[in-house]
Amino acid sequence: MSDATHDRIDGLVKEHDVLLFMKGSPLFPQCGFSSRAVAILDHLGAKYDSVDVLQDQEVRQGIKAYSDWPTIPQLYVKGEFVGGSDIMMEMYESGELAQLFQEAGVTAA
Repeated sequence: MSDATHDRIDGLVKEHDVLLFMKGSPLFPQCGFSSRAVAILDHLGAKYDSVDVLQDQEVRQGIKAYSDWPTIPQLYVKGEFVGGSDIMMEMYESGELAQLFQEAGVTAA
C-alpha cells in the first residue's frame, strides 16, 4: 500500500466517529456481509458514514493492509478497528456493540 493511500484511509478513519468500509452503499449494499453490517448499524440507530470500496481499488486493497484484516466490510469506531460483519453480529447479539456505541456517544438515542 502506498503512503498516500495509507494516509487517506487513516484520515477517513480519524475524521468519522463511526465509519464502515463496505461494498456498495448503505442504500444499495453490494454483498450480503455489507448488507448485514448496514442492518446492524441501522438497527442500533448509529450515525455512521461509509466508504464504497468498489469505487476505489487502492482503498479496497489498502484497507485490508491498514487493519491487517482480510475481508470487507470493516467497522471503525472513534478511529479504532472493531471488526467485520461476523464480529459485528456477535457483538450485536451480546449487546457489546450497543454498549460500545453508547460509551463512544455515537447512537441516535
